[in-house]
Amino acid sequence: MQISSRFTVALHIFSCVDTFKDDYKVTSDFLASSINTNPVIIRKILTQLKSAGLINVARGTGGIELRRDLSEITFFDVYEAIEPVEDGELFRFHEAPNPECPVGRNIHALLDDKLKAIQNAMEAEMKKYTLLDLRTEMKELLAKEA
Repeated sequence: MQISSRFTVALHIFSCVDTFKDDYKVTSDFLASSINTNPVIIRKILTQLKSAGLINVARGTGGIELRRDLSEITFFDVYEAIEPVEDGELFRFHEAPNPECPVGRNIHALLDDKLKAIQNAMEAEMKKYTLLDLRTEMKELLAKEA
């Protein structure tokens, strides 16, 4: 299992918007140059973030604004917007284990609770970090460079 790069790209987008919003028109082309990817990918991610109610996007003129304060948007919120899990389950179980096999018959009982606990732990950890944390840490990094 691997979370796609779209999650970290989304966090990069939020960091760029916050860092450059007062000095530049933050467009998909601008973001693509910072992320070093195709603007089409950026637009798709922006659409997902907009659909999740995290941002507003002004078409044409460019411009992205947050719909909530940075302190109210967690990594989990971004993850949920970008990497929605099917039926709320992070781990997809293989279809129809053989009930005639003692392992196949019991594999769900063996793994279901453990996998749910792992998912819950990951989600709880993601809820600890906000976009405000990124702003604070970015300012610290930029101050060290100056």
